[in-house]
Amino acid sequence: MKWLLPCLGLSVSIAFADDPLPNPKIEALPRSAALPTDTPAKIELGRLLFFDPILSATRDVACATCHHPQHGWADARPTPLGVHATGIGPTRKLVKSAEFMPLRRNTPTILNVAFNGIESDKPFDPAKSPMFWDNRMQSLEAQALAPIRQREEMRGDVCSEAEAVPAMIGRLKAIPEYVKLFQGEITAASVTQAIAAYERTLITPDSPFDRFMRGDKTAMSREQQHGMEVFQKAGCALCHNGPMFSDFKLHAIGLTDSATQRHEFRTPTLRNLKHTAPYFHHGGNLTLEEVLFFYDRLMDQAAETFEGGDASLPPLDPLLRKMNMLPEDHAPIAAFLEALNSDDYDQSAPRSVPSGLPVPGVR
Repeated sequence: MKWLLPCLGLSVSIAFADDPLPNPKIEALPRSAALPTDTPAKIELGRLLFFDPILSATRDVACATCHHPQHGWADARPTPLGVHATGIGPTRKLVKSAEFMPLRRNTPTILNVAFNGIESDKPFDPAKSPMFWDNRMQSLEAQALAPIRQREEMRGDVCSEAEAVPAMIGRLKAIPEYVKLFQGEITAASVTQAIAAYERTLITPDSPFDRFMRGDKTAMSREQQHGMEVFQKAGCALCHNGPMFSDFKLHAIGLTDSATQRHEFRTPTLRNLKHTAPYFHHGGNLTLEEVLFFYDRLMDQAAETFEGGDASLPPLDPLLRKMNMLPEDHAPIAAFLEALNSDDYDQSAPRSVPSGLPVPGVR
């Protein structure tokens, strides 16, 4: 069977030995992720909640502590530090008396997270958007409560996991400004709906790639256009496809999680990579060049594994059979990935929040 890969307004035909294969189509993001219920008032409320440490039981961690605009709405750390730490980003440190270690998985950016799960040529349901490196939750709203319940992230030892969300609601109800801003009962649902409405504004649908795909053939350089061809011919788009350059499926690429022994992780988006290093679920690769060299080694490992080699190695995804990235492909692919970056996103933070607690990164 042959797949037609859109590139430069032309079709590139590639034959594969086995069928079926994923849809390798890549395309521009929608211009908006907003839902009809996302009013300006709800968005502003969500913005305040996102930056307010009052959501944490320890009152010292906000959502923005680990998802900060100064660091591409991530934290620029291999893995994050939650409760009982000070600062933001790479300079964040545990306080001396703390017994809380860094979390085990890299902080994903929330830029474009509102589009998680979107696929080419299929309807998109935000209520089914996969979240986290292992897809264990669906929707922005469901995800928002997970850090509040997590001991190392926002709960500490102040209360039990079951008590974390009711206690957070109680703290919000005790603040007159929040009572006014919610314009109704403060519940877990109303909190998460407001945060999700705000997160749906943090999108980058106007990268050079997006403009190119919408018809502006000057938006990408010749080098970037060539890189897009190489990206597709190398098989990268078998997993990094659709508007988000992710199929949002779990794949085994030779990495493990020391805590869970998991071998499969979700395909990360390739958008805004220059703002969101380090990379992979462990945050162990600091540069894009390191990531490309990782795939060089992976090609060798895949060849050995699929030919009946070392059985002690972690299992690998069969799709790796179809990947053919050569060392000379690194430079053009890197050039193409640069076209997926955008500096045009909200990088602001409120100067203050209704609780009166310090806003992360604001002095």
